[in-house]
Amino acid sequence: MMAPSSSRTLSRTFLHRLFFHNIVLKLVSLALAVGLWLAVAHDPMAEVEMNVPIEFQNLPDNLEIDSASFTDAQIRIRGPERLIHRLQPADVVAEINLATVKPGERTFDLTSREVHAPQELEVVQIIPGQFHLSFDERVTRRVEVRPRVIGSFADGLRVAQVVVDPSTVTVSGPRRRVEALEAAITDPVDASGVMTRAQFVTHAYVTDPLIQVAHPTMIRVMVIMEGAANKKN
Repeated sequence: MMAPSSSRTLSRTFLHRLFFHNIVLKLVSLALAVGLWLAVAHDPMAEVEMNVPIEFQNLPDNLEIDSASFTDAQIRIRGPERLIHRLQPADVVAEINLATVKPGERTFDLTSREVHAPQELEVVQIIPGQFHLSFDERVTRRVEVRPRVIGSFADGLRVAQVVVDPSTVTVSGPRRRVEALEAAITDPVDASGVMTRAQFVTHAYVTDPLIQVAHPTMIRVMVIMEGAANKKN
């Protein structure tokens, strides 16, 4: 059986090693922990307002958004000043799930549930709190390409014929808008100085921002001139 004095000696040795082994490292760790606690405890709160585009997710493949203007959200974020100063626009995301939408109009709520921000930061205000969108079926059709020929021509000459190749393009977009579209048009073709004929390469586009030209390709425009005296009555 171990003597009491030996037991006390072992206890003191254990405690000495427990508290004084690697004492410098332990003191540095304690200082760092206290410094970190003081920094967090005394970090003032701050707010910042950010303009964040609303991201639309899971739109059904057969639908298009039939709204000419899309909404950005003004989002005010509150949190420790050290984090607010490091906050980047890409760190805050506003997402709307469109998986269940159908053709027609719908109002969406925009709350803190739809806004994702880094931890320790709080979303305190969102403007607008609601926004309105309309949806329509996606359709495609071929439409005529109408060339735009401009320029100053020599006396006695006029544009006799304009040949476009390809003469049609395929467009895609919301049904109501696509069905109302008359034609795609080309960028202006300046035929100044053409005496007989000349070919130009340009692009075709539609003025409605919600209609897209599918598979865009270069458009060749042939401008053919003739004498004004050759004009047929």
